[in-house]
Amino acid sequence: MEPLYDAQAPKKPTNLSVNSDLLNKCKALHINLSATLEQALTDKLAQQQAAQWSTENKAAIRAYNEVVEENGCFGDEYRAF
Repeated sequence: MEPLYDAQAPKKPTNLSVNSDLLNKCKALHINLSATLEQALTDKLAQQQAAQWSTENKAAIRAYNEVVEENGCFGDEYRAF
């Protein structure tokens, strides 16, 4: 599977607007804002790419499900469970 992004790419400074109370509470708990944002963006990127893949492959998935419904899964006769 191909990685979502190049984790070795250089960091780039970015200006963001964040709720001041949320920011203060995170700072008080020593939450690493950069790491937290990167993780949240990685999760969102994975979600979006999965949704895009699903949309792009909808016809193939539907066709496969129809074949399975008509013929069963490959190897069903050998399954012991």
